Amino acid sequence: MKILHHGAVNGVTGSCHELRVSNDLGILIDCGLFQGAEISGKGASEYQLEIEFPIAHIKALVVTHVHIDHVGRIPYLLAAGFDGPIYCSEPSAALLPLVLEDAVKIGFTRNRSLIERFLKILHQRIIPVPYGQWQSVFQGLAIKLKPAGHILGSSYVECKVGVGRTAKRVIFSGDLGAPYSPLLHSPKAPYACDTLVIESTYGDREHENRKGRRQQLQTVIEKAVVDKGVVLIPAFSIGRTQELLYELETLIHKNRKSGLSGSLLWQDIEIVVDSPLASKFTKVYQKLESYWDKEARLRVSRGRHPLSFDQLTTINDHESHLRTVEYLKKTARPTIVLAASGMCAGGRIVNYLKALIGDHRTDILFVGYQAQGTLGHDIQKYGPRGGYAIFEDEGDGERHEINARVHTISGYSAHADQKDLLNFVKRMRRKPSEIRIVHGDDEAKQILKKRFQELLGHSTNVVIP
Repeated sequence: MKILHHGAVNGVTGSCHELRVSNDLGILIDCGLFQGAEISGKGASEYQLEIEFPIAHIKALVVTHVHIDHVGRIPYLLAAGFDGPIYCSEPSAALLPLVLEDAVKIGFTRNRSLIERFLKILHQRIIPVPYGQWQSVFQGLAIKLKPAGHILGSSYVECKVGVGRTAKRVIFSGDLGAPYSPLLHSPKAPYACDTLVIESTYGDREHENRKGRRQQLQTVIEKAVVDKGVVLIPAFSIGRTQELLYELETLIHKNRKSGLSGSLLWQDIEIVVDSPLASKFTKVYQKLESYWDKEARLRVSRGRHPLSFDQLTTINDHESHLRTVEYLKKTARPTIVLAASGMCAGGRIVNYLKALIGDHRTDILFVGYQAQGTLGHDIQKYGPRGGYAIFEDEGDGERHEINARVHTISGYSAHADQKDLLNFVKRMRRKPSEIRIVHGDDEAKQILKKRFQELLGHSTNVVIP
């Protein structure tokens, strides 16, 4: 048995790991897109997407969740000749075609007949696996998916390699979520593990608690409203957007009779989701209500609509998007805008930033990880210092002064923090003999490695591939 890493080793994107059971039998865990400056060990990047490793022995793909950095290279995997099944959770099975249809439009073709052909093949390959149920992949390998609490449908993967008492348990964490995330069931540690491949996005820090992060969100909004400004929130279309809508509905409901500024009430504030894809995902989220956590389902039973409320406006077509950008640029109307992409690496958020980043009344709020080499990372790093941003799509490389206030609330990250990652292992009854730390910056991986060594001592070999 061997574990190989084809992505998310030199950073946090491009997740792709191989469990090789024998020379001619193996599976992939995810096949994701690289973003920003991150690359694979063999040079694959956001500009070099072809599969650069052997796949003749790969008999199946297991998808932990449908974020693009975990599934974005699936079209290239199929083009390279992969013809095996694609296993994923039941919610992910509903979401994956939407994600990849969009990815194919951007990266491959806009020819509708080709897209339909791809989607037909994809639907034939997808095998939904209920949570907690063993699924045989081939002789000597079975997998079990368990909720990871990252986005709806996210899973960590438990692999049983071999048979009987000699079987080994290999676990791939995927992206583990923080406890008490809106809408999602918190991840629970497995009983036993021999080898653990674990993410480390926030392996070097702890998040604010839920109450604290909600208070921070409220404070930013209240200040922006007083200044008659716009709050821009770069947010991934799936997961982050829906969680933020849930939190905003909570704030509106809690403060519905409270004044914001002058005669403006909380219940009067306008919230804009400017993303056709986010709109589609939100509708699917609503259809998958049975997978929501107890708190969210209770709200629905009491007549509340956490993902669809009166103050919410959804923008789909491009012309309406451009008009909204121009309107907010010219007027002083307090508005909260959620738009993709989450790292500002393209998408409609870029037009909002170009128009409003130089306005001192604007607030830019980051609620997720910003990979090195992305516009979001630059704004997050240099904005608080009064720096500037350069937009890649502008040939002249014009500087845009950052006069907007820049905030970061790490507590809204969909990733577990250091404490959560340690607890995931601490709560296993039988601890792993090997931990492989991936999906993090160098410093985060090194710090997490040290903490695991302190926790487990010499009984566990902790490595950074």
